[in-house]
Amino acid sequence: MQITLGRQPLTIDEVVAVARHDATVAIDAGALDAMAATRAIIDGLADDVEPHYGVSTGFGALATTHIPAEKRAELQRSLVRSHAASSGPEVEREVVRGTMLLRLQTLTTARTGARPVVAETYAALLNAGITPIVGEYGSLGCSGDLAPLAHCALAVMGEGTVRDARGAIVPAAEALAAAGIEPIELREKEGLALINGTDGMLGMLALALADLDRLVATADLAAAMSVEALLGTDRPFASDLQQLRPHPGQATSAENMRRVLSGSAVVTSHQTDACTRVQDAYSLRCAPQVHGAVRDTMAHAASVANRELASSIDNPVVTLDGRVESNGNFHGAPLGYVLDFLAIAVADLASMSERRTDRFLDASRNQGLPPFLAHDPGVDSGHMIAQYTQAGIVSELKRLAVPASVDSIPSSAMQEDHVAMGWSAARKLRRAIDGLTRVVAIEVLTAARGLDLRTAALGVDAAPATAAVVRALREHVPGPGPDRYLAPEIEHAVQLTHDGTLLAAARAVTEIR
Repeated sequence: MQITLGRQPLTIDEVVAVARHDATVAIDAGALDAMAATRAIIDGLADDVEPHYGVSTGFGALATTHIPAEKRAELQRSLVRSHAASSGPEVEREVVRGTMLLRLQTLTTARTGARPVVAETYAALLNAGITPIVGEYGSLGCSGDLAPLAHCALAVMGEGTVRDARGAIVPAAEALAAAGIEPIELREKEGLALINGTDGMLGMLALALADLDRLVATADLAAAMSVEALLGTDRPFASDLQQLRPHPGQATSAENMRRVLSGSAVVTSHQTDACTRVQDAYSLRCAPQVHGAVRDTMAHAASVANRELASSIDNPVVTLDGRVESNGNFHGAPLGYVLDFLAIAVADLASMSERRTDRFLDASRNQGLPPFLAHDPGVDSGHMIAQYTQAGIVSELKRLAVPASVDSIPSSAMQEDHVAMGWSAARKLRRAIDGLTRVVAIEVLTAARGLDLRTAALGVDAAPATAAVVRALREHVPGPGPDRYLAPEIEHAVQLTHDGTLLAAARAVTEIR
């Protein structure tokens, strides 16, 4: 798959394709021509006796310092070298690739004043699988993701360290030479053009939305399995009840749960006068309302992401009529807010999933199943400690839900006196999504065990969709029995949740959105 840049804004799916799945990139010829025309404007300003920010001046708090022509190439190198100041654990390959791709997209809008060769070199690095090494700390999410982007620019200059296509850590100069890529000698304005962007935040938002799209559908599936195995009812999920409160996400989750439960002999087995239960607990009955609110939060975040994907962020920027203007479009607040909002939604989705799991383990609430779903209660502990694992994760997710975007630490001698912390919001969201994956996986693991026990006791069949999920899980995890080493079984469930195997099993039987 190849993605062409410069014709229209990238989509979220295209960002994921390049960042995560190594799709290659190409640049539209018209975009390269437009970049050359804009570059001519910058070259003209470079010869002007009047100072122009980023072209013939210093940066940030040094914006009033005039730089003579003979030192401007050195200025660009110094800018990138000094800003490549990240620290901490290495950022994931897909995040760095997404960051580079989105900076490349901005270059191809021809609003930055960078030469076509700069964009072509970024594309060459992506296509060669060369990934700059970036530390986790260094971005305040304002003036863009400065340190992460500077590490990327440093690699394009043939400096710093990178991972090559094999994943080996090598000097950038060595990796570029092996791939036949000529390092770039930056000229006026180009250093700024390569580091002034929200690309790291935006890339992580796109990746998070792709992950959550799969996870929320899997959470609908897990909730339906829990309803079925706990002898809950599907009546609260009826379409006409959702229409009384027309939130679109709620309607989608309720429809998913109806479809998953369709044809369940377990559900119909207790729809008799002998059943005295009036209504289910909130974690079962209100699942569409909570899952749906997560979906609606994702839709809002996607709308922000799509607007950002259609943006051209740099400072200064070359306008369509040829002016070079300073601006504040690099401020990461729009992204920081939705990244934090998603972390709140993730924490609550996981919290409800953990509550459903806990109901399976309590003999006073699980409608006749063994305590802790144990084979021999007292001798065996069943899934007791799996719920502890969930609880520990959910507790951490609540801490990760504390917003990063409300914090601000002034920098650059008070020139940058309010910052967004959007990069930090994105980093904690990635950790939160990993936690959600594990929590939902443990619910599926527990619900599958409960469903096996329930169908055996009743002598009836589960719904076709839930039965398909149990079969997919059973290819890796055995059914109920005496206690076994549980951690590997949890990890199998986590992997099957992460890679979409469980969701695909259900989708082979019924439609799940």
